[in-house]
Amino acid sequence: MNPSQTVPCATCGTPSEFFAKPVGPFCSDRCQLVDLGRWFAEDYRISEPLRPDHFEAFEDWDGTPRRDPDAQR
Repeated sequence: MNPSQTVPCATCGTPSEFFAKPVGPFCSDRCQLVDLGRWFAEDYRISEPLRPDHFEAFEDWDGTPRRDPDAQR
């Protein structure tokens, strides 16, 4: 069971269902492919290699969604 969560499409900003299959968090196949193309073109990149200490906060995580305590409601 996945919780319902509407978020802006990561490409165009249209409201979409984060867990929608098969394209979530995108609103369409097109937006999903546009985003993939941006990764291939290196418009997006990871700023630094991940180290083991990056994962320490997730070692005991049971997979349930967490809320950001600093997020505005």
